[in-house]
Amino acid sequence: RENNMYGTIEPSDALKVALADSYVFAVKAQHFHWNVTGPHFSEYHKFFGSVYEEVTDGIDIIAESIRTLDVFSPGSMKRFLSLTTIEEATNIPDGLVMLSKLAADNERVIASLTHAYEICEKHKHYGISNILQDRITAHEKHGWMLRSHLKA
Repeated sequence: RENNMYGTIEPSDALKVALADSYVFAVKAQHFHWNVTGPHFSEYHKFFGSVYEEVTDGIDIIAESIRTLDVFSPGSMKRFLSLTTIEEATNIPDGLVMLSKLAADNERVIASLTHAYEICEKHKHYGISNILQDRITAHEKHGWMLRSHLKA
């Protein structure tokens, strides 16, 4: 068990945060995909779509990893919002702000995935940590692409 200022963190608890962050991030990317406007509409619409589709594809394996620990996975928006480190999108910013928000949120997803990875490694849940490595790699690529869109 890992200790922090809040007490002991179980691998399943860290995975739940990683799952919630991934889910809320995917919903935000989908929200931006649906609602982006402006001169770069086509490019941003396609890009946001590719991001939310890839992240959505990776969510199931995180939830199933929680289940392999004999713990139930969260599955409601209310529960995800109580666990996430990401603020949900409730407005429609312009395309560059959307990119900037997703870039910052992507770093939060990487942080929660990395935290879960480190705890799973300490507990010798190597299969789960391998899955988390793949998710970290995917989000590192999303980060590169998001940052590249933001370069002037």
